Amino acid sequence: MTEVFVCSAAELGEGSVKVVAAGSREIGVIRRKGQCYAYLNQCPHQGGPVCEGVRIPKVETVLNDELQFFGHTFSEDVDHIVCPWHGYEYNLETGVCVGDAGLQLKRYELVEREGGIYVVI
Repeated sequence: MTEVFVCSAAELGEGSVKVVAAGSREIGVIRRKGQCYAYLNQCPHQGGPVCEGVRIPKVETVLNDELQFFGHTFSEDVDHIVCPWHGYEYNLETGVCVGDAGLQLKRYELVEREGGIYVVI
């Protein structure tokens, strides 16, 4: 296994993304709610630059006491990343596609040490 330097931990602020070249691959590193996630910057749908897409909270359906539709709200716990090419959404923590659980982002391990962030390939 090889470690590729991404950036200093201070450079990757809350909600930011850093895309780095790792050989022939591009890997996106995202910091959200204090956690860092690293994924291949390639949407499994048709290869779009998924890590460069917007990050949004999961949209949740709100039901009333009779279990009838009452509206929508945004999750405070679950975030999605949206591929900019075709809008495929992926759970940021797991990499699993929201609309098709058979699609999943390729995840990489991250190491933080001595003030730096490294991706393991």
